[in-house]
Amino acid sequence: MKFLKRIVVLILGIGLVYLTIIFYLIHTGKNFQPAADADTLLILGAQVKGDPAYPSVSLKERLDESLIYLEENPNTQVVVCGGQGSDETDTEANVMENYLKNNNISEERIIKEGTSTRTKENIQNAMNKKDLGKSVICTSDFHQYRAILLAKRLGLEDVTGLPAKSENSATLKMNLREIAALGYGLIFDW
Repeated sequence: MKFLKRIVVLILGIGLVYLTIIFYLIHTGKNFQPAADADTLLILGAQVKGDPAYPSVSLKERLDESLIYLEENPNTQVVVCGGQGSDETDTEANVMENYLKNNNISEERIIKEGTSTRTKENIQNAMNKKDLGKSVICTSDFHQYRAILLAKRLGLEDVTGLPAKSENSATLKMNLREIAALGYGLIFDW
């Protein structure tokens, strides 16, 4: 019985250390600051809803944060990333492009990457579209640390983050998902 208690305490201790590290990293990402005058702003996709498709609340938060950056940095090109999930009526990239155009971002500044289904693919496929140069990645604040981690692992050296503050009803669910995804990313996403 003593042995079993020690195993349980050890497992709980490891779990607590894991959660402490992950929460710290997620919090660190929420405080990232974007570099000014980037060559490229990369907006990572999130779910779109409806028919015709429109941005989910999480995606709209990212787009609205990106609009501020693009207005302040008129020479920055933007790559919108995201494919079409089985429950979506259009690609995330198409919906993002339309949102940006409807908010006075010139079509000439926008590059679409509409095939990716996960963060690593977003970045890889964007890198295949163009030389990203000095880059800023915009994603939800809880997702920012992992996005920058993956970008650096993929060879983007001059990259900073633009965290979009997440204040919607899905935030708790997405934070819980990120706890697992960041742990996976730290170990396996190379």
